[in-house]
Parts: sequence; structure tokens; C-alpha cells
Amino acid sequence: MRLRQTPLARTVQTLSPIDSRRAANRGASRGTAPGSSLGARTLYPLQRLTGGATTGGSMSEYEFTISLRIRHPGVDPSSITQALAIEPQHTWRAGERRRGPAGEQLEGVYRESYWMGRLMEEPQLSSSRVTVESVLLQTLAQLRRAQSFLSKLDTDGGIAELHVSLFAREDFRLELSVQTLALLGRLGLAVALDVHPQPPHSISASQAL
Repeated sequence: MRLRQTPLARTVQTLSPIDSRRAANRGASRGTAPGSSLGARTLYPLQRLTGGATTGGSMSEYEFTISLRIRHPGVDPSSITQALAIEPQHTWRAGERRRGPAGEQLEGVYRESYWMGRLMEEPQLSSSRVTVESVLLQTLAQLRRAQSFLSKLDTDGGIAELHVSLFAREDFRLELSVQTLALLGRLGLAVALDVHPQPPHSISASQAL
């Protein structure tokens, strides 16, 4: 599956292996190739992830960063921090007074709890050793220790999502292995890909939240 840069950033949701196969079957019955766009969402077939330049130099390198984002009807964000052993950068709890970027109070309260923790200190350049999948697998290995907690979040109506921001000026290719998708499914984690046709230093603070 090849993602081409567009004038505006695009968000792509990668679903579980079962949902992907179902979507592929529906696409085949409609004459649509697996992995093609279905409305605002693109479903990817089960493939292996490769990052950076491919043989012959037909694909370019890209930079990427990954964060974990959790939304829940009312959980205390501190309980997420304790369960995952990951320090968050942004949190709020349902019912708390809304605040602006500088901490100023705004009208209204938050309708749901939110927790976001960056899994990388800064964007990384893809290479033969560092890829989106390699970082995802390291993250999933860590999160497996909190599988019961993540399952309870899902049962209670929460959503846990690994958010991948990619920055590239040219074409590049991403593929996800069956092993990675299976782990994502077992942990109940979604994956969102934000593809930006500009370098990471030009992304505004509001886009990083």
C-alpha cells in the first residue's frame, strides 16, 4: 500500500485484522480493490511494514513520531498513567472546567476524559533499523503488561489509539505485518495515521495535541 502526499494532512484509520478482511471482501463484491478508499477511511490489507527507501530508490525516507491517546467517558487520567507507566503530556477529566492552550479557563466543562502520552521524544528518520513498525512493536510489548486495564477501558466505552504522524516530501510506502495487527487487535488498540507533506518543525502545536 502506497500513501501519496496531499496538499492537506490526511488521517487514516487502520482497523483490526478481522475488520480489514471484512472490508476487503465488501470491496471485492463491489469491484473495489482491497485497501482502496471507503468514504473518509482507508482499510489496509495484511502486509509487512517496510520503512525508508526501497531497492532501486523508488521510495523516499520519511520522519515519524508516535503517541498514545485515550478517550473515556469519565476515567481518572492518573489511573491511566499508573497502569501504563507512561508519563502523559496532556490530560483532563470529564466534568473539569475547560482550559485553553495557555492554561486559561474557558466556558463549559470537558464531556469526556482524555490522556495523551508521546512515545518518542522527537521525530525519527526512517531507516533499515528504525521504522514505524519497530517502534509499534516495542510499544505493544510494553502495553501487553496492561492488557487487562486496556480491556476494561474498552468495555467501559473508552477508546485507545496509537497516533502516528508522518512527514514526507515524496512518495513512501507503509505495510503492517500480521503479527503487529494481531497484537493491536488483542490489546484493543486502533491506529491513526496523519500524513503531512511538510517537515515536522512546521507543524503547529494545535496539530500535535
